Amino acid sequence: GELMAFGLKKFSFKGGARSPSSQPEDIRLGLAAWRAGPAPALDGPHFHTRYVIIDVATSGPRANDDELQGISAVGLKEGSITPDDAFALEFSADEADPVAVDRRLMAFLTYAAKAPLVTYHGPFVSGFLERAFKERLGVNFQPPWIDLAWLLPSLFPEKSQSPLPLDDWLGVFGIDGGGRRDAMANTLVLARLFQILLVRANEKSILTAGKLIEESQSASFLRRNH
Repeated sequence: GELMAFGLKKFSFKGGARSPSSQPEDIRLGLAAWRAGPAPALDGPHFHTRYVIIDVATSGPRANDDELQGISAVGLKEGSITPDDAFALEFSADEADPVAVDRRLMAFLTYAAKAPLVTYHGPFVSGFLERAFKERLGVNFQPPWIDLAWLLPSLFPEKSQSPLPLDDWLGVFGIDGGGRRDAMANTLVLARLFQILLVRANEKSILTAGKLIEESQSASFLRRNH
């Protein structure tokens, strides 16, 4: 689309991130507050945990070559999606100011607040985000990830024992995916899938975010290596 020429690569600096001293004070303070902020406890029940479901818009599939064009996220707490806990940014042609880009990435860190991140095909999403935060803000972005692509067949083996395209899972659970979706619409669809998955996780005695993260990691590792 028309955004193809205007991803984050346009704003990247050769040699990586600027030194912290060259960042505006609000970004420096924001990063300091984010780094100092405690990571949320992951040993309470799902009902008490804030999960952040996330999707990205990109110009192509390769994090090293293609461009991050947008981030969409929605929070899920107490089993519910709340409209006021949502985040969306899109990098567009009129964003010629690199500091404005950095501020928006900083705003995402503040929004996510180190919560566990839920997505579909975690390595794809995390690859783009890790590169953006490293190049732009000098942040080593390594949040706890929950990857629905691997967790769904792990927790619903009677439906499929191997990863499926996202739209196939929507069909399995009778969720209207709405055809071609933008990143926010996709994020809301993922949140509905995640709500269904949390019910099954509790039934299988995977009762905390920490256990769900472990299950996601082991499902991904086992299936990739067998």
